[in-house]
Amino acid sequence: MGDTIASLLIGEIGIIQDFCLDAIPLNLLEMGCLPGKEVRLLQIAPLKDPLYIKVNGSHLAIRIETAKQINITKLL
Repeated sequence: MGDTIASLLIGEIGIIQDFCLDAIPLNLLEMGCLPGKEVRLLQIAPLKDPLYIKVNGSHLAIRIETAKQINITKLL
């Protein structure tokens, strides 16, 4: 299985590759969480959920289960 947003460490960056449309809330898509966009993990909540990310210039909080559905390629 490939990398997902949930596999990022704080500060790491990835490029969104693909995801199942049924698993992603519409508001994430509207805010630019789309294939080809860069995503950076900013922070993880104390109980490991949600994750705070930056994508397309927006800071978003997403659930870990959603983050596991978004495939990425990590940047070095």
